[in-house]
Amino acid sequence: MSGQVCAIIGFGPGLGTAYAETFLEAGYDLALLSRSGAELGPNTVDHSQVKAYACDTSIPESFTAVLERIENEMGPIEVVIYNANLDQFGTLEQISETEFVQCWRVGVLGLFTAAKLLGPRMSKRRSGKIIVSGATAALRGNLWTTAFAPAKAAQRILSQSLAKQLGPKGVHVAYLIIDGVIDTEDTRQNFAPNEPDSFFIQPGQIAKMALFIAEQDPSAWTFEVDLRPFGEKW
Repeated sequence: MSGQVCAIIGFGPGLGTAYAETFLEAGYDLALLSRSGAELGPNTVDHSQVKAYACDTSIPESFTAVLERIENEMGPIEVVIYNANLDQFGTLEQISETEFVQCWRVGVLGLFTAAKLLGPRMSKRRSGKIIVSGATAALRGNLWTTAFAPAKAAQRILSQSLAKQLGPKGVHVAYLIIDGVIDTEDTRQNFAPNEPDSFFIQPGQIAKMALFIAEQDPSAWTFEVDLRPFGEKW
């Protein structure tokens, strides 16, 4: 492996795969983190640049151990794509205390754990990027986002705090507000089966924005950007 290391935390079908393919094409070595330890599909051009790791971001000790292992095996992590979320949706009556807390642990505590370990290391070498997959739920709650919205809001504010702390030390922190339904096989079948293509956000386009942000010059960094289909109401 010879490229800079990009750790995609929350790898899987859809957006996680789009991040992986985009950053791999740009020359990064990839560490793919998921609960299952899933790998890229067989059509990927070069698997020699990719390693998969099983981890649970809601457990700080084991998550930290996996990040340490990645740096020992692959080298310093230059880019973190924090894409780990627990899509726990429901009303107040439907969401349990356990589900509420777990949603926060995956989305917020996991981000804190990654930044706690890697932030000081990136700061020491004055180089590094932490890019977080956010959502409109970070800005407002809805009937069915009783657990999801508080977790995303906390994640956004944590990202802002990290940006203000780490930015002056050469570490770029950014938050993507993804406003819409990401186009995956699952969302088309179960969430919006009758919608046209224009209804969805294409995951590859989100990934291209993340790559653009990762390569921004320090004289003009973006902290927050919102992405939505042209027909989305906002």
